Amino acid sequence: MQNLSDKRRIAATFRDRLSAALMTSGISRAGLARAVGVDRSSVTQMLAEGDTRMPGGHVVAACAQALDVSADWLLGLTNRPEQAGALLDSSFSISETGRATGLDDQIFAWHREAEGYKIRHVPATLPDMLKTNAMLRWEYAPVTHRRPDAAIDAAAERLDWMRLSESDYEIAIALHELESFARAEGYYTGLSAEIRRAQLDWLLEIYTQFYPSLRIFLFDARQLWSAPVTVFGPKMAVIYLGQHFLAFRDRDRVRTLSQHFDWLVREATVSARAVPDHLRALRAALDD
Repeated sequence: MQNLSDKRRIAATFRDRLSAALMTSGISRAGLARAVGVDRSSVTQMLAEGDTRMPGGHVVAACAQALDVSADWLLGLTNRPEQAGALLDSSFSISETGRATGLDDQIFAWHREAEGYKIRHVPATLPDMLKTNAMLRWEYAPVTHRRPDAAIDAAAERLDWMRLSESDYEIAIALHELESFARAEGYYTGLSAEIRRAQLDWLLEIYTQFYPSLRIFLFDARQLWSAPVTVFGPKMAVIYLGQHFLAFRDRDRVRTLSQHFDWLVREATVSARAVPDHLRALRAALDD
């Protein structure tokens, strides 16, 4: 059972926040009374100093609705004034994207926002920012005549950002993705041996240059599976669906997706330290 001090504290919080919301909204006391369906004197009483009486729940809810804040905030149960719908909008969003996963302006903005934090990425294919120009031209040429140049510029910009950034970058790739690439199988059917050799050489060069701030882990997709996802430190996590990104900013979902990445790292078949040897073996097989 609430004691008098609790009632006074709740009433004081309600009064202060109701007054603040009125000032922010620009609604007058009379306007609030009309919106809530009470007399103006009732609003005056709710704002009176030292009054420990609280209005009924329906009045609190009506005030919150009229002032575009949450009832929980008015009552001091949360420090977020947004209503539930606004909170959902701020914690979850759907963004449209183009053909290139990880290369559009929105993704780059998210990278900059997470500056200084560890960024963890599961790409849909090989990581775009680690591809050679020839690889990008082969991959994006069928989409539109302008797409390869845009992809090349974006990849170069992302790589430059990595050179200057204080963020660590971890990438988890399915083991079969690299092997299919090296053999020109599946998605990579028709890719010339020349492009594949140059791409593996470039991957090895970039990895050697950036390691350990860049770490790649290879996991066995027969034992583990992951959708394309990027975790931007504690800031947000994004799942790639093809034409859209699902972006999450709430702590619990970001933590869940970060733990998913931890699982990929922990169960990786090829550790970050062993990746160069694996790349060399794939490269040597191309010359056999």
